[in-house]
Amino acid sequence: MQPLLKKAGESVAQQVEHIPFKDGVLGSSPSWFTQAEVARSLLFYLVEVQAVQKDKKMNIPLTYHRRETTTIQVGHLTIGSSAPIRVQTMANTSTNDIESSVAQALRCEKAGAELFRFTTQGAREVESLAQIEKQLHAAGSTLPLVADIHFRSDVADLAAAVCEKVRINPGNYAPDSQSVNERFSHLLDLCRQNQTAIRIGVNHGSLSARIMEQYGDTPEGMVASCMEFLRIANLKRFTNIVLSIKASNTRIMVETVRLLVATMDKENMHYPIHLGVTEAGEGEDGRIKSAVGIGALLAEGIGDTIRVSLSEEPEAEIPVAKELIHYFVDPDSPRYNENIIITYDEEKNSLFYYNTEKDWNQFQLHAAAECGRLLWQYNCDKLELLNPTFDLARVENLSKDILQAARIKMYKTEFTSCPGCGRTMFDLQTTIAQVKHGIMSRLGAKAQGLKIAIMGCIVNGPGEMADADYGYVGAGRDRISLYKGKECILKNIPQEEAVEQLVQLINSDCA
Repeated sequence: MQPLLKKAGESVAQQVEHIPFKDGVLGSSPSWFTQAEVARSLLFYLVEVQAVQKDKKMNIPLTYHRRETTTIQVGHLTIGSSAPIRVQTMANTSTNDIESSVAQALRCEKAGAELFRFTTQGAREVESLAQIEKQLHAAGSTLPLVADIHFRSDVADLAAAVCEKVRINPGNYAPDSQSVNERFSHLLDLCRQNQTAIRIGVNHGSLSARIMEQYGDTPEGMVASCMEFLRIANLKRFTNIVLSIKASNTRIMVETVRLLVATMDKENMHYPIHLGVTEAGEGEDGRIKSAVGIGALLAEGIGDTIRVSLSEEPEAEIPVAKELIHYFVDPDSPRYNENIIITYDEEKNSLFYYNTEKDWNQFQLHAAAECGRLLWQYNCDKLELLNPTFDLARVENLSKDILQAARIKMYKTEFTSCPGCGRTMFDLQTTIAQVKHGIMSRLGAKAQGLKIAIMGCIVNGPGEMADADYGYVGAGRDRISLYKGKECILKNIPQEEAVEQLVQLINSDCA
């Protein structure tokens, strides 16, 4: 097959001088990337090459067809394929700080959140949720609230009478199958009485011991954990359920959700799916990683509600989620109306993505959402992005970031972090900055390719950072535990010593 470019191994930018443009041949031009007339000519050239080489390259069409699901009710809100894809986020305030929690919920609702989740550790938090909901209603809000429950099935029972939805984690809900059946059946009865929805939310690294023993920490294990609860609900004819299976590793997250949908289809179940990438991190890296995972499934029509989990204020998550939905669902989005070309080159095992968008944030998000799934689908290990609006080096770095987020190649140190919630034991954003600075200023290239997790609490931190090489985990007020893989190396050390100790731990392993 003839490559799109004339010299193998050279980028588009290096070979621009060889391209035959419509109005003649362009000579050497170091600043060509900023010239609109060159960009237009390059687009014409690429389109023409596609036309004459259809039998030699695969031009990838962009379509969208929503998976059909049942419809569920969460307060006034419907979720499922008959409704729009819903956007949700989670509080990072203490649930017992009612004033701050109400203010944050109102800000997120104004930004476009349609559901709002609170960590709910015990009976006191359930009482606080009741007060939060009362004050929200007094302020004119109709935002449905979700109680996030771990380890305490009794607290889930209490929350069922207060909130519009209860999220449970099958990995820590009950110790054995008999207890699961008894406790979950009771919760289903309470939710039916109170017209409360349930999310069965499975997380990678947070499976029960008996599931781990049978399946290991695998996609099959995560699906088995979810289906155990779903089959109990089916037997009791309780259908007001949404499902989620999340992981920090985008490839595992996508593979597992696909397996869950296929497993449900075989049993004639079609429940709505909530999408998210756990511990995505912050800034551009967090957005790219979330877009790779969520975008891969939205492109296949899977996803009825989404959360982009960022280690930032929850309001910052919402525009990202809304833009991902718009990109795939809206027929007027750039996906269907801009000059976007995506080509798979089998000979070079490379994916080529051309996009003329002029907003960097949108280009970044859309490229990540589109390319991750295609890199997996065609088993590519190369990605070439091209956008004539932006600096070549910046676009090339984005290509590398997408390849890393898709777990194809590691180019730099990866810092993953939870988004924070009412259980977080420290100022998350400040701590992330401190850990990043400590690692990069002291270790530099030694840390390249390492995955370092910064987790707010001990409740799920050690399990849900399953993909990390090292972990910095809140263990209590001003206390940190340090992990190597899943092994706790230093426990409950003072927070002011933790970054230095983490640097020393990594440095000794790299020596």
